[in-house]
This record gives sequence, C-alpha cells and structure tokens, in this order.
Amino acid sequence: MSEATALASSLTGCHTCNQVVRLDKDHHHQGLLCPRCGSPLHPRKHHSILLTWILVSLAFVFYIPANLLPMTRVVSLGQVQEDTIMSGVIYFIQSGSWYIALVIFIASVFVPVLKLLLLMFLLISVQRKSCWRPRDRTRLYRITELVGRWSMVDIYVVTILIALVNLGALADIDAGPAAVNFAAVVVITMLAAKSFDPRLIWDNAALPEDSAMKT
Repeated sequence: MSEATALASSLTGCHTCNQVVRLDKDHHHQGLLCPRCGSPLHPRKHHSILLTWILVSLAFVFYIPANLLPMTRVVSLGQVQEDTIMSGVIYFIQSGSWYIALVIFIASVFVPVLKLLLLMFLLISVQRKSCWRPRDRTRLYRITELVGRWSMVDIYVVTILIALVNLGALADIDAGPAAVNFAAVVVITMLAAKSFDPRLIWDNAALPEDSAMKT
C-alpha cells in the first residue's frame, strides 16, 4: 500500500524554516520563495544522492589515515610516544580507565563507522526504489544526523590535553596528523547527512507496490 506524500499533494517545505507551502497543480516551484523567510523553495534537494555519495566516499578516504596515523605525540623527559586512536583506547583499558576507553571507542570508532554505513544503506535503498519501512528508515536518518557531531569528543580531549599539559622540557603533548584527518571525517559526515534528502525515501514509498523493489 502506497503512502501519501506532500509532493503528491502539491505541498513542499522550506529548507530554512520548515514552512509548508502549496505548489500549483503541476508542482511548479521555479522562482517560488518561502512566504515566511524568503528562502528559495525546492521540493527536493538538487543532486542529493550524488553529493551524498561523494561526501561518504571522501569521509572513508580520510578515515583510513585518521586511524593509522598518531592522534597524539607525547614528549616526556626526552622520550617520545605516539598513540593512534586504538592504541589510546588500549592504554586506558590497561590503566583501568575502561569508561574513558569506552567513550573514546564509541565516539571515535563506532559512531563514525556506523554513521557512514547507515548513510550508505539509505542511499542504496533510495536508489533501488525500496519501499521497505519508510518510517524506520527516516528514524535511522534522524539518528544519523543527531549523533554524528558527538564524534568530535576525541578532538576535544586532544585539545584539552594540549592546553593543560605543557611543562616545557618535562612533558609536552601535541596533536598528531590523525587529528586533522579525523576532524575532516566528522565534518564531512555531518555535511553528508545534511546533503541527503530523507523525502526521497517517501517518494519511493509512494510508488505502486508492483513497481517498487523490495529489500
């Protein structure tokens, strides 16, 4: 059974203020402005799928060096120690601070990978014109959009350590090259979530069942 959509009812929403606006009978929107905030109206984001795929692929490119390169470089009494994200997690586990290790692992490893995989799942389901559980897929998108920003926890930790630990020749902490790559991953995944148009999910759900592929 197909679902009714706003576009099928000649309605669209403003991307800026979420005001719902009625289109003409031919869904014409060229030159239309939101009556509330004056922003241009677009029933669907232009090139949403292509742009999201590009951003997701770019995030994977940055994610590899973000995990392989050192996140921090510690100089203590002339000795240098470099730690990646996972070596930092292992260090906190071995030192008994498993709760800190868990927070870093979830924020820096689990959440970014999960977000990228969910975005890929949503993209593939839309491209295959799947009508499988559109409400659940929309919830997945909302969760993906919400939790992505918390991946910056690791960057915040490194920043605080650099600001607090600076004892000259005794001890010093600097950010490693992985910090830049990881920050790029977080920002790019946030942009990817913003570029994806969840209304495409409901466009497929509105198709007749015999013309939509089921996953």
